[in-house]
This record gives sequence, structure tokens and C-alpha cells, in this order.
Amino acid sequence: MENFDYDLRSIQEARDLARSGEAAAKAIAKFTDEQIDAILRSMAKAGEEHSLCLAEMAVEETGFGKVMDKAYKNHAASTLLYEQIKGMKTTGILSEDTVNKTIEVAEPVGLVMGIVPSTNPTSTVFFKSMIAVKSGNSIVFSPHPSAAKCTLKAAEVMRDAAIAAGAPEGIIGCVSMPSMGSTNELMKGKEVSIIIATGGPGMVKAAYSAGKPAIGVGAGNSPAYIEKTANVKDAVKTIMASKTFDYGTICASEQSIICEESNHAEVVSELKSQGGYFMTKEETDKVCNLLFKNGHSMNAKFVGRSPQVIAAAAGIQIPEGTRVLIGKQEGVGEGYPLSYEKLTTVLGFYTVKDWEEACGLSIRLLQNGIGHTMSIHTQDRDKVLKFAAKPASRILVNTGGSQGGTGISTGLPIAFTLGCGTCGGSSVSENVSPKHLINIKTVAFGLKDCATIAETDPTFTWKDKTSKTECSPADFVAAASQVCQSGCDDNEKLAALVKEIVLAMKGQ
Repeated sequence: MENFDYDLRSIQEARDLARSGEAAAKAIAKFTDEQIDAILRSMAKAGEEHSLCLAEMAVEETGFGKVMDKAYKNHAASTLLYEQIKGMKTTGILSEDTVNKTIEVAEPVGLVMGIVPSTNPTSTVFFKSMIAVKSGNSIVFSPHPSAAKCTLKAAEVMRDAAIAAGAPEGIIGCVSMPSMGSTNELMKGKEVSIIIATGGPGMVKAAYSAGKPAIGVGAGNSPAYIEKTANVKDAVKTIMASKTFDYGTICASEQSIICEESNHAEVVSELKSQGGYFMTKEETDKVCNLLFKNGHSMNAKFVGRSPQVIAAAAGIQIPEGTRVLIGKQEGVGEGYPLSYEKLTTVLGFYTVKDWEEACGLSIRLLQNGIGHTMSIHTQDRDKVLKFAAKPASRILVNTGGSQGGTGISTGLPIAFTLGCGTCGGSSVSENVSPKHLINIKTVAFGLKDCATIAETDPTFTWKDKTSKTECSPADFVAAASQVCQSGCDDNEKLAALVKEIVLAMKGQ
């Protein structure tokens, strides 16, 4: 193999992994619920044991985020996820309707392909491995090149734990030599049944173009609206905890803050007291020149970075203890770069007159991350219901975007793949879970006699289009019987005869 080019070796590795994964999928499809649960318990335990070391690997390899927060994401994607899904029914008979005589039966989809982002390279592997195995499938991963080592290690941890608990060889695979060729090979390979794509817009679009079922998620651009009835101190504390969590690498994290004129002074004061630094226009421009390239595409060098790193690179001075950089914005779209997604410790800031103006602004901001997530801090339930109409799949109330959107601080399914719905170009609008990786077959028993359905249906009437005369099914059957006895083989004469008989039967 040493004499083969890297891309050829990469493609061959992908093919081998796909074939092995397909065989494993066929084997695990026959496992019982008890066998599946034993495997999941082993995987969750291994994930917990490796949560910290894998977090360290991820930060060292990518430079993104914080070790402790990545460790907690690994904990959430293993231990917390297991506790949430362990009782979920995903194999065999799911439900039975004794009235309508139907039975729903789960069937695994087969080999799943998981595309892994560099922002969450280990927790995403834990998450996708767990939901794939829970639904009776195997999975093969395509890592981001800048996070290849930690992604591979995370997959090996899950694989070894699964096999130790009785899973078949090939149950969890990962490309060790990532390339566009290997990714394309997996996406288009006949062995792969479905793709779960978590990554940039280009990769998600490619997954949907692969010619097979795909679950892809788009970019987020979550606004956080602090409504006038909100507890400002708590709202700011929550937003800061969310935006600084892993330095803003979760796509559901807040990207902009919206406050009202009535609470503007309190919000600004509270943000400053909790580590928010309001940049001048000149400082904002310098930071934006660093963060974005080609308009509003995020510069990977500053994804998941501390405000200190960003400020130093931009050549601006910030106070000690700064946790988030904040730039005031007067509009949305071109010319207002902070109105776009920023997977780092920088926020846009807007002030509006009232909740109606906040609604309009939220919609405009969400156009840059449509279908994903937004949050509202309020004590007014009616306002919550009004914001539920916004183009976001997750409307979070009085909680942080990072923790709330992923289900860590809310009742949502714990997930690191968040659907954006059709408006956001996604096939699902929910947090992805094991239920998205099964086919549901329905067994349906007959309830009616097929031979007499029409004539015994009291809601059905037949109308002669020419005479507009109504005729019951019984009338029509009687007329047809007389026609058959007539021996006539001319279609026009037959039609006239049927009409004549029906009219006679109706007394017309």
C-alpha cells in the first residue's frame, strides 16, 4: 500500500469500512433489546471514562473551545444520552392498535454514515454512535481533516466498548485518512443506507445530493431577546453561560442580543458587570475583519476562541476578565457582519422599541440561520406564544441556546445534530434521535369485505354525469346485472341501456 497515493488509499479504506459496516448492520439487526442495551451501557461507560482525555485531544488538535466544556459535552453524549434513550422502543413491535387492527414494527435502516464537524469532533461521534446502535444499526464516520485524530480515537473508544459487550466487528468504523475522495465514496457507496451530516453548508448540501436519504443540519444564527418583563440579571447570566460554553462552538449558541429601550440601560449594565465588553465601532470593525472572510464566512482561525485571543489578534485592548466581546449593530445583512453566525465569543447587540419590533428583527436575523434556534427571556407567556411563530425549530424560553438547544438544560432530546426543518433546508425539524434511524413497517389487517365495499358503503353514491341522476350502489349493481343479460356488445348502446334501466328504477 505504501506505493499507492494517499487519496487512493483513503478511498480503499472507505470501501473496506463500508463493506465491514454493512455486514455488521445485518448481524446487529437480529439482536434483542437486552443485547442492544448491554452494548449501549458499555459504550456510555467508556465514553464517560474517556470524556476528559478526548476533550484535551480535541482542543489540542483543533484549537477550538475549552477542555472542561468539551468534556461535559462528551458526558452529555454518552451518560446523559444513555439515561434518556435506554427505555426508548426502537426494535420489534413498537405499537398495536386493536381497534384499527394495525401493528407498527421497527426495522433498522442498515449502515449509517456520520459526517463529523471540527467544532464538536468527539461528542458528535459519541452521540451518533449511541443513536445508531440503539436503533440496531452500524455506523461509519467521515471526520473533518483538522480533527481527524481525536475523531478517530473517539470512534475507537465507542467501537471497542461495543465489541467488548457483544457487538459484531465493523459495528463502528472511522476513516483514518480523511479526504474528499473517501467522503464521496462513503456518501455514494451502495452499502450506506442513510447519511447524517453535521458540518458546513457545503458538506450538508453534498450529503443531500448523494442520491440517498440524508439528515443534514444548517447553520444557526440564534437571536436572544430580553423582553421587558424578563429578570435581566438571570437572563444575562444565562446568555453569558451559554455563549462562553466551549467558546461558542455549538451552533445553537446565541449570536445576537435584542433588548428593549425600556430595559436597555439595565441590560447593558448587567452585561458589563458579568464580563461583556462593548466594543467601539472602530474596534468592532477590526474584530469583524478578523472573524470573517469573503463577506460573512467565518474564519476558522477564530472559531471557538477566547475574547483575549481575538482581541490580541485584532490589536485592541480589553479589560481583564472579559468573557464576551459585544458589538452594537444597526441593521441586518450585508454591511452588518455581526448579524451572521459567529461560532466564537462575539455577540451582536440590538435595541428595539417593543416586542413587535423585536419580532421583525428576529425574523430578519433568522434569515441568516433560518429554521435553527432562537431564545426569549420573559415572564409573559403570551409573548412566548407569539414568538413560537418565528422561523426557528427550537424556541427556547429562559434558558441558554447552547445547553437548551442540545437538550442539556431543557426537555428536548439530547442531541448534537439539530434539525432546521424545510425552511432551513433540512429533512427534519427536531433534535435527531434514534427514531430517525429506523424504518417503521405497518401490518394492517382487513376490516371490510373487498367484494362488497362499494355497495355496502352508505356514504357512497354514483352519479350519471349526463342525467345528474343519483344512483345507489345497489341500483347500479342491479342495472349492471340486467345489462350483462342483454347480450349487447356495443358500448354506446350499453351506456344508453344502463341509463334507461337506472331511470326506470328511479321512476323517471
